[in-house]
Amino acid sequence: MARVLSKRDLTPVTKLFVVEAPLIARNARAGQFVMLRVNEAGERVPVTITDFDRKAGTVTIVVQVVGKTTALICALEPGDDVLDFVGPLGRPVSLPSEGHVALVGGGFGAGAIYTLAAELKSRGVRVSAIVGARTRDLRILQDELRTVTNHLYACTDDGSLGHKGFVTEFLQDLLDAEAGFTSCYAIGPIAMMRALAEVTRPYKLPTIVSLDPIMVDGTGMCGACRVTVGGELRFACVDGPFFDAHQVDFAEAVVRSKMYAEEQQLAARMVGLGAGT
Repeated sequence: MARVLSKRDLTPVTKLFVVEAPLIARNARAGQFVMLRVNEAGERVPVTITDFDRKAGTVTIVVQVVGKTTALICALEPGDDVLDFVGPLGRPVSLPSEGHVALVGGGFGAGAIYTLAAELKSRGVRVSAIVGARTRDLRILQDELRTVTNHLYACTDDGSLGHKGFVTEFLQDLLDAEAGFTSCYAIGPIAMMRALAEVTRPYKLPTIVSLDPIMVDGTGMCGACRVTVGGELRFACVDGPFFDAHQVDFAEAVVRSKMYAEEQQLAARMVGLGAGT
């Protein structure tokens, strides 16, 4: 078991947890994830590590309520135990030691790009982060990201903060203005990452995306996260979750992401929520 040490509301539906997990903190690296299970009857879900503190023995995660299981996780309070908190899982993301990196986070993907930004900053790499949300009230970790980036840009669907529109549109503007990016990393909804891959492709900008949205059990045993990358079969959980965006078969990834949509909707209705995990 792992114990919740602190909890912070980032938005009405998004929570940040600091969890006591010294073994995971000792071995974690940027880009990895943990598997959570709240109780014996609950399902196991993958959650990207937002931060880790080896000295304090803690792991920080961000969870958004989108369905039954995430609602159970977000109901945890300081002092509560998490039945299963397993990791670090997945392959650490390969990051450069020089250049100018664009980090793109869609929705609560801002929580996932934080650890990448922190590692890049420690290497002396210039970092520009583009973070999107539907509205300013759903924007998360803005102050934290400012401390680990050289430039932080906001995009909102309704224009209530920063650029009005999608992160892909704003990235296109920066590329057209010759921002000088040497690589790009993106974490967010499959549709966002698919669109972003097409934005960067004409510029031949190396682009890496996280396929964590299609993961289920996180160990490679269920096979639900099979995806074709560069013409070869890969598993998002054990071979990734980070892959070359220009090599990913996103049409296949979209199908994978909807495999359990009906079951998710049923579970969500049981607790009075919308569809999701």
